[in-house]
Amino acid sequence: MIAPVRLAVVGAGLVGRWHVDAVRSLKGTAEPHAIVDPSPAARDYAQGLGITWFASLSELLASSPPDGAVIVTPNQMHAENGLECAAAGYPMLIEKPIATSSIEAQKIVEAAAANGVPVLVGHHRRHNPLIQKARSLIDEGILGRIATVHGTCWLLKPDDYFAPEWRRQVGAGPVLVNAAHDVDLLRYLCGDVESVHAVSSNTVRGFETEESAAALLRFRSGAIGTLTISDTVASPWSWELTSGENPVYPKTRESCYWIGGTKGALSVPDMRYWSHGDGGHWKTDISEDVYAVENNDPLVAQISHFVAVIRGEAEPLVSGEEGLKSLAVVEAILRSAS
Repeated sequence: MIAPVRLAVVGAGLVGRWHVDAVRSLKGTAEPHAIVDPSPAARDYAQGLGITWFASLSELLASSPPDGAVIVTPNQMHAENGLECAAAGYPMLIEKPIATSSIEAQKIVEAAAANGVPVLVGHHRRHNPLIQKARSLIDEGILGRIATVHGTCWLLKPDDYFAPEWRRQVGAGPVLVNAAHDVDLLRYLCGDVESVHAVSSNTVRGFETEESAAALLRFRSGAIGTLTISDTVASPWSWELTSGENPVYPKTRESCYWIGGTKGALSVPDMRYWSHGDGGHWKTDISEDVYAVENNDPLVAQISHFVAVIRGEAEPLVSGEEGLKSLAVVEAILRSAS
């Protein structure tokens, strides 16, 4: 019998606890080896679950190294934590973004490659069956040649979300925290991005970081796209609310991505496909098909995939290099907007 893969979760905030739950759900396949977080609340949380607690990643690696680490610390700590795991030789799953800059991300990728350490980046939405189905439909060619795409990430964060100081600082705005996922999915579905033009605003809350942004994207294929982002808008048009992926968020019947090609158009995640049929055009009938997709928890699927990578059974779906490419686009949006 193969022993469960022992995973340490580094960072026990909200998302870190979701990862702990995902690991615990894979009984017999994975097990939570340790929780790493210096806060007393994290210590109490770990003790309540009967999981070993460490105040720092260095303490963990020195005394009780795991088979792999899930890094869910604040964005500004990803590079430090990633480099520490790379130096120690332990596979890592780093929550997105892989780092707060391409320079830091490149250091992680290079250090891990030098030591033969697998790096996965937590763009977990790629593991969602809805996205996998959308990708397969595009690969099958039912949309024809993709000409344009639009993504919307509009959501309303409560005031208490911004109580931690780091969430009001540069590097913690919705472009890097939220739209990093959307950028990664648009890249996954439509290919690499060649150039970016963007604007941003922080006039509602007035924090140091942006709260709204809009980007015009040119893909290497020649397709063009738009992406609008805001964490100060009451709306149903975000992945969190449209996908039903996480029960914490109320589900709507809307979509947040629209992909248009020469043969048809697809909205995601409601998976509605529109086409005039062979030889049709805007003056002929247009038909609608809806693709049914069975749902699952992509965070659990991502941890299961991480286990397979650690065991040498799979290659990373979102490698460090892929995370770096998506970060470079996000970085370009912020740079252009500034």
